[in-house]
Amino acid sequence: MAEQRAVKALPVPGKTHPAVIAVWAAVLAAAHILPSIPMIGTGSTFSVTSALVPLAGIFFGPIPGAVCAAVGGFIGSIIAPHTAWMGMGTFIIGTTTAFTAGLISRGKWPVALVVYAIGIVLWFSQEIGRSFPLLPVVYYGLGIVAVVIGGIFASRWIAGAKRGLKIPAVWLCAFGGMIGSASIGNFFSLLLYKLPREIWATLVVVSPLERTVFSLGTVIAGVPLLIGLPKIGIFVGPDVAEEEIPDADDDPA
Repeated sequence: MAEQRAVKALPVPGKTHPAVIAVWAAVLAAAHILPSIPMIGTGSTFSVTSALVPLAGIFFGPIPGAVCAAVGGFIGSIIAPHTAWMGMGTFIIGTTTAFTAGLISRGKWPVALVVYAIGIVLWFSQEIGRSFPLLPVVYYGLGIVAVVIGGIFASRWIAGAKRGLKIPAVWLCAFGGMIGSASIGNFFSLLLYKLPREIWATLVVVSPLERTVFSLGTVIAGVPLLIGLPKIGIFVGPDVAEEEIPDADDDPA
């Protein structure tokens, strides 16, 4: 009688408790009052909130993550109005970031591309946008590459046992999510501030660098939590499916 192969089951996380989502929303709101860090060479600043918002989508998925980011962003705009460049509607940007990052982390990259498609249409709906197609081609194009690659691999890498793969996975989700929301935010910038073509020409170079740094911040904050939280019973990130793995001592015959 053939020996039965031993089955080694990977841990399967349960659903994230709503209280955990509420706590992260509070963290996002509180992060608005933290000082921004100047970025050398770009003239801009690094906001802690920018690094934490994509994690809402990566941790909880696109819909719960978007709700988490919306609540945290809305409250953050109230307690730190100087961060609300779009007034009380500023939370829309963070909500879109979390939603898009959540889609990428769950392998739903075609839906994430819809966000980009909307942003591209909105960009070309404005006269300045039509006069400067280079920005969506370069800037949004880099985000689309991250969306496709992340959508194919990130879910597996985040949920897998190889910790090193979580780093590029989280970065791809964050980078793709941030540029997706930027495609929406740039439209509002055109409407509210009528930024000239010369400024957008500078942003073609500066904005991808900024999002690269912000995404590294997401990696620094997120990867340890993805590794550590499940160990204390707080499950976040894409589900880990059970797999049958033959024991090394089993006879293949």
